[in-house]
Amino acid sequence: MDGSRLVVQSIRALLRQRGITYRQLAELLDVSEPTIKRDFSRGDFSLSRLDRICAALDVSLGDLVLGNALPSAALTQLSERQERALVREPRLLVVTYLLVNDWKLSEVMSMFALDENALVSVLLRLDALQIIAYRPPHRIKKLTARNFSWRKDGPVHEFFVTRVAPEFLRARFDEPSDELHFIGGTLSAASLARLKMSITQLVQEFEELARQDSRLPLEIRDGCSALLALRKWEFSEFTKLRRR
Repeated sequence: MDGSRLVVQSIRALLRQRGITYRQLAELLDVSEPTIKRDFSRGDFSLSRLDRICAALDVSLGDLVLGNALPSAALTQLSERQERALVREPRLLVVTYLLVNDWKLSEVMSMFALDENALVSVLLRLDALQIIAYRPPHRIKKLTARNFSWRKDGPVHEFFVTRVAPEFLRARFDEPSDELHFIGGTLSAASLARLKMSITQLVQEFEELARQDSRLPLEIRDGCSALLALRKWEFSEFTKLRRR
């Protein structure tokens, strides 16, 4: 494969991996979407535009030419060993969570008590755990896939259930942007399946909005969490009252 075709293939693969559309790339470069589409169809970029694309995607031209920027098989889940390492050291878990959600290193240091030396130490640990590929001083490649999720009943899930969820639910939920409803009823299997699909779609919408907003300045973004759960269940005190 010649160099120019490999560069174009690498850029397209990076866009797919990161969920960036031609329109979004055009906005990042301050050009029109038809211009971007024309460049890709011809496989011909000016050097200045190629430099700007590399800057927007945080990748070097050398990586594109050598094919090193092409995404490998990305992680949709971590191993139990990797998750246990994160849970044992909260700094690793926090930084992993932020990087998976597209935070920049400068944003991490501005919001958390991690100076550059401490952050580099964390990044080297995550590199050793094969959660990221880190090239000092500031080059990071996420090894997690777009549809990454934590292991069901794994160490991070257990940490969430025992530590995070109780603290989350103890809040008053009285801010204008807050919302809390606990509902119950009797539903058919078809209705349960329909609700499950709706929750899946809502999660996908949340993740897409988070990806889009990750390109906005940190000062106009707020941390946000949602707990969505659905299962066949009855409160134990109600079950005790059932007719035997």
